[in-house]
This record gives sequence, structure tokens and C-alpha cells, in this order.
Amino acid sequence: MKAHAEINLLVSKVPQVLLFFLCITCCLIVITCRFLILLSYSSSTHLVKIHNQPFLFSPGTVIGVVIYTGKETRSVMNTSNPKNKVGLLDLELNQLTKALFLALVALSVVMVTLQGFVGPWYRNLFRFLLLFSYIIPISLRVNLDMGKAAYGWMIMKDDNIPGTVVRTSTIPEELGRLVYLLTDKTGTCCYRTLTQNEMIFKRLHLGTVSYGTDTMDEIQSHIINSYSQMHSQSSGNSTSSTPSRKVQSSAPKVRKTVSSRIHEAVKAIALCHNVTPVYESHAGVSGETEYAEVDQNFSDENRTYQASSPDEVALVQWTESVGLTLVNRDLTSMQLKSPGGQILTYYILQVFPFTSESKRMGIIVRDESTGEITFYMKGADVAMSTIVQYNDWLEEECGNMAREGLRTLVVAKKSLTEEQYQDFENRYNQAKLSIHDRALKVAAVVESLEREMELLCLTGVEDQLQADVRPTLEMLRNAGIKIWMLTGDKLETATCIAKSSHLVSRTQDIHIFRPVISRGEAHLELNAFRRKHDCALVISGDSLEVCLKYYEHEFVELACQCPAVVCCRCSPTQKAHIVKLLQHHTGKRTCAIGDGGNDVSMIQAADCGIGIEGKEGKQASLAADFSITQFKHIGRLLMVHGRNSYKRSAALGQFVMHRGLIISTMQAVFSSVFYFASIPLYQGFLMVGYATIYTMFPVFSLVLDQDVKPEMALLYPELYKDLTKGRSLSFKTFLIWVLISIYQGGILMYGALLLFESEFVHVVAISFTALILTELLMVALTIRTWHWLMVVAEFFSLGCYVASLAFLNEYFGIGRVSFGAFLDVAFITTVTFLWKVSAITVVSCLPLYILKYLKRKFSPPSYSKLTS
Repeated sequence: MKAHAEINLLVSKVPQVLLFFLCITCCLIVITCRFLILLSYSSSTHLVKIHNQPFLFSPGTVIGVVIYTGKETRSVMNTSNPKNKVGLLDLELNQLTKALFLALVALSVVMVTLQGFVGPWYRNLFRFLLLFSYIIPISLRVNLDMGKAAYGWMIMKDDNIPGTVVRTSTIPEELGRLVYLLTDKTGTCCYRTLTQNEMIFKRLHLGTVSYGTDTMDEIQSHIINSYSQMHSQSSGNSTSSTPSRKVQSSAPKVRKTVSSRIHEAVKAIALCHNVTPVYESHAGVSGETEYAEVDQNFSDENRTYQASSPDEVALVQWTESVGLTLVNRDLTSMQLKSPGGQILTYYILQVFPFTSESKRMGIIVRDESTGEITFYMKGADVAMSTIVQYNDWLEEECGNMAREGLRTLVVAKKSLTEEQYQDFENRYNQAKLSIHDRALKVAAVVESLEREMELLCLTGVEDQLQADVRPTLEMLRNAGIKIWMLTGDKLETATCIAKSSHLVSRTQDIHIFRPVISRGEAHLELNAFRRKHDCALVISGDSLEVCLKYYEHEFVELACQCPAVVCCRCSPTQKAHIVKLLQHHTGKRTCAIGDGGNDVSMIQAADCGIGIEGKEGKQASLAADFSITQFKHIGRLLMVHGRNSYKRSAALGQFVMHRGLIISTMQAVFSSVFYFASIPLYQGFLMVGYATIYTMFPVFSLVLDQDVKPEMALLYPELYKDLTKGRSLSFKTFLIWVLISIYQGGILMYGALLLFESEFVHVVAISFTALILTELLMVALTIRTWHWLMVVAEFFSLGCYVASLAFLNEYFGIGRVSFGAFLDVAFITTVTFLWKVSAITVVSCLPLYILKYLKRKFSPPSYSKLTS
């Protein structure tokens, strides 16, 4: 039996042993294969550098691909964790609620103290805390949340701002208290924040003559004439079979005519670019677009241009409009069509692409017909001014175009002989084959060619703004909102956009913060900036980092005094950091608006985030609190809906507090009269119905109130400045409402005790009826613009109360006598009851109406002057 058990044990372990040996065998196979692969690669591998790191690369073989995913992606690394946004109005109401809680405790302690601490005084203390608990506005949060939901519904239903989406129900009133608006310039979407990223050619300057949009027909006529003459000359010299190689002559230069200069400038613009024409043909059934090869006569009308920069597309489209059309391009050649229909072929010898460091691009082409080799170059004026030949107009005209908000490009050329080009090509190829300092050697060879180039022209291109951007920015400035533009574009581009959008007025001084890399340079630049007054600030992201590192408080203080600030070359994290700096140093409410994924961090960090939704991306729109379709909609969103949301929420919050304070005051007076007894004045359904059926609808109807009409708020944006001061809800207005509540509560209770001394048993019905009427009249006193729903709410609440007098009469007595109640239905229908209740109500409300009239007469608010 023992041997049999051992055999069974060994048999049970056989699968485990086989599995172990199988794993060992697989590991050995994997290690052997890995070793053989490394041996095979060791004989035919090349050591290259990717991101300055050595990497083994076998020609024609892909070993693997490293893909950044998850938290390593750029979009995720540029975003931050969203925060729970709480409106400033909610914070202020929380402070007032804390003050009311202290008032509740103090009043209860006073009542117990006046009672003399007799008996179980701590029990009486808790009873008074419960009796006066209406001081704490429990229904305030419910009313405010319902009001905010109503504000969001009104915003989305506004036909003047179609497509607007409210993605939050907590901060609509923040739209009415903004001081800083931080906006992006462009993004990745079809709708841009300020610009559409669609360029239009506006100006061509040749030094002695300037052409604008109204004189482009003159350029077209010059081009037609010049190419017609060239065609006639070429046809007359058609006997020559080989193209003549043009060699530079040492003869003195002859002053060129305007026509020849225009011809050279337009040809340079048509050749110096990286644009590719694309011909689209639409399928008949499927609707798909397929790209076909260009036919020989280039007659396809569905030509479009593709390029990495919209500036180049605008230039090529302009040359097409004046008669010189780019019809085909590949890696080695490009073809132009002249106004007469001739096809001009140019061979591409070298291309020097644009970089942010060089700020220029160049191309070397060979004319097929003449064999002439020409080096064309275009770039920013700061880079081209030292390359072109001496002139006395480039710097001045660049400044003039920049003041007009145009993006300038300087175009130049240099004719090369065959020997010059061959020498350059040899040196250029040797530099590209260098192992050490390859980039520097290549740049040095190219720079040797960029000398004494002939200045051809200066072009001015306008980046089209979104519709009504300029009047919207003007409206926001008049409303007291300071606008900061945070963009990743270069300094020149950001400055041009700021000028063209009138973010910076043309007559306003601009202080361009020069690049700083040390603490001393930052100190000198800050001192220079401090001496200037009322000037806009333009600063790059690198200089901003240095200033914030050493002089954070000083820099933010100076920047906040500027009418406009433009921060260029800003990363997404820098944008969010600037928002947090403004919140920390100023304590004012900030709003961030953007349209791309790089604006998400800024939108989430701001007190109020607005996203512009485009056709290609919704990152900013989905992450924002409010989503709009165009930048111009922000004017109505702030001036109208932001104003109404803040004003209405402030009035609603204070009235809900008043509703609780007045009934608590009546309870305190009642307890004082009855020797500080902790007996409730109103019981059961009356306390529940007071805050719900009897007064809820009139009070909530305040969400429909408005002090000025929307057209008036848009016409006078200066009214928005008063909202940022927070005067609609403050400790001053809170104390005024407390005094009103104490006055009305005392009048209602003492009036009921005074006028109904002989019928004291009816004091509950009398005082509660006067209380309801007073509340309805106070709502009418608070309303500034009547809506038909407000009238319905007033009469509906009054009807509900009158009906409750008949059906709930057992709740209006002080106590019960056997199975009956003290309330006599016949008594409340008498004239005596009606006139005495009316008298109490008039005494409690009439003085307030008189004071309101006197205040509007002698110290009217700013909006009342416009409405009158």
C-alpha cells in the first residue's frame, strides 16, 4: 500500500515537472534567438544619433517604434488636474451665512440670559436655537442652484449667440465680475480665438512705389505686358536651339523700370515658397475626393494649394490673381503659367526651409529656357536687413506696415553663375556629410551665399480676424476688463495681431521687453519699463520666466497697470501659471478663452473658462465652463447674461436671508412679550408653507428681473465696471437688509399685539397674514422690470394663502381648546380684520417705499440715468 501511494504521488507531480522543463526550454530559445539577432546586426549596422542619443540602425529594417502614450504624451503633460470652481458670490454668501449663525447663537444666549438661567437653561438654549433657526437660510442654496440652472437655460436659448453651451451650473454669475480676460491668438481649430488664420495679401512695396488692394490691377497689367514681350522676343529668337547661359557682367548697372521691377518681384514671390498645388476631382457617387495627376494643359479649375504656413498660400494665391500661376511642383521642379498661357519650368536645385532661428527661407532655381541660376530668399525684416544691399526705405516701410497690423516679408534675390553654384554645391554637400557640428557648418556655407542680395520688394499680409473682433475688444476695454493675449507665436506675429485687432491702439506706446537671461538684465529692463506710463507690454515666455523667478511681485504689479499685455512664445503650462499669478496677486476674477488643446490648462486654471468650438477640435470647448462658436459672442455673454446672472443672484440671496430674518425677529418679539418663553409662534404647516408655497414663487421670480435692457447694456459697457466692485452684494447691503428685517418684524408683531389686544387669540392669523402681504409687497419693491410671470407668481401665492385660511384654519391658533381652534373663519372676513391687517402692512412697507423713492431721486444708480 505504501509503494502504491508513492507511485500515485510521483504520477501527480509529472505535469508540474513537464511544465517546469517547458518554461526552461522556452527561455533558452528566446535567449539564443536574441543573441543570434545581435550577431547578425553587428556586421551591418550604422550608428546614428536620434535626439542626440546613439541608436543602432540597420538599412531597410525597422527594429521598433517608440510611441509616447498615456501620461507621456505632450497633450497630457501640458494639462493639469481640473479644480472645482466656486463662484465669488457663493463665497460671499458663505461669509454672510457664518455671520447669521453667530447672530443666531448670540440671540439665543441673550434670550437665556434675560430669562435668568432659571431651571434647565441649557435646554432652553437649545429650544431657542431651534426657534430662531430660520435665521440660517437653509433654502438659499436650493434657490440659488435653481436660479443658476435658469440662467444657463437662458444663455443657451439666446438666439443672438447661437451654439452657446453652458457646461457648468455653479458659476454663471462669474461672467458678471471679470476683471482680466486672457485670450489665445490662434489654435488648431477652424474657428480661431482672435484670428481665422486666413491670410490676405494687402500691400506690395518696391521702395519707390507702393501698391495696395485698390491698385492690384496695375500690377496685373504690368505682368501681362512683360510676359507678352518676353514671349514675342523668345519666338523671334527661336532659331537658337540651345539655351544661353547668362553670365554676370561687370558692366555698370542700369536703373530698372517699374515694370521690370514688378516682374522680378512677382516672379520671386511665385518661386520662393514650399507650396504644392493639388488638383481635386470629386467622384460622382461616393462623394470621395481623389487626387489625380495634373494634365498637360493644367486646365483643372479645382486647384488648391497646400503648405505648412498660410502666409505662403496667401502669396501664391496673390501671384495667381495677378497672372502668374503655380500649376505643378515636385521634388525637382516647379511650373508656372504666364498670363498668356505659356508654361514656364524651373528646376529646383536647393531648398533652405524656414526655421525659427533663421527666420527666413531660400530656394535656388534654374530657368529651363535661359539656364539662369537664381537664389531667392524671403524672411523677416530683422533677419533680412543685414543680408540685402544698402537701402534707405526698408526699415521705415516695415514699421509703417506693422502699424497697420500687417505681417511683413522681405523678398530678395541673387543671380549666380554656373561656377559660383558648383562651388557652393560642393561646399554644401561636404558640410552635410560632416560628423561633428554639421548644423553649424551647413549654416556657415549658406550664410556665405547670403551676402549683398538684391532687395526686390516688401510684402504685407493681413491675418483675417474673426467677425467683429475689434468692436468686441473695444467693448471689453470700455467695460473695464483688461485683456492679456497669451500665444505661442513669435514676437513679431503677436505684435501684428495685437495691432490689427486693436488690442493695442495705433497711437499707444508699446514696450517690447527685450530678452533677458540674468537677474541683472531683468532688473534693468524692469526699471526701464517702470519709467513708462500707459503703454502696452510685449514680452516673450523666456524673459517672463526670468522676471517671475527674481522679481515676481514687482513684475506682476507693473504688468497689471498696463492697458494690454501680450505674452508670446508661451507654453501651455506658462499660460496656466500666468492665470494663477493674477489670481494670487490681484484677487480679481479671471477669465481664459481659447480654442485648442494647448489652452486647456489655462481654461481650467481661470475662475471662468470659455472655449471656442471649431470644426476640427473640441478640446478647449469640452474642458471649458462655457462654449461659444465665435469670439464676438463673448460681448453679449458678459455684458448681458453675466450682468443679469450676478444682479439676480445677489437680489435672490439677500431676499432669502430677509425672509428668514423677519420671521425670526417676530419670534424674538413674541418670546420677549411672554417673559422669554421658548414657545413657537407658528407651528406645523405654516412654517413649511411660509418658505415654499406662500413665498417661493414670488421670490424665485427675481431670476427674471433686469435693471437695464440688453441693448442698453451692450451700448453702454461702462455699466459693467460697477459689477466688478461687488456693490450688489456686500456687508453694507447685508446690514441694510438686516435693519429692514428687524424693523418689519417688530412692526408686524407689535402691531398685531397693539391693534388686537381685545382679540388676542387671533394674533397668529393676524400677524401671519400681514407677514405674507409684506413679503409679497417687498418682492414688488425689489423688482425693477416686471415680467408677466412675476405677476402670476404674486397672485398665485396670494390665492394659495387665502385658500389655506379656509382649509387649514386649525394651524392659525395659538393652541387648541378641546377639539376646536381659536381661529374663527367668520372673523377674518370682517372689515375690522381687513383694515387692521392692511394698516400693519402699510406701516411696515410704506416707509421703505418712500426711502427708495428718495434715494432714486437724489442718488440714482448709473443704470437708472440711462433707462430714464
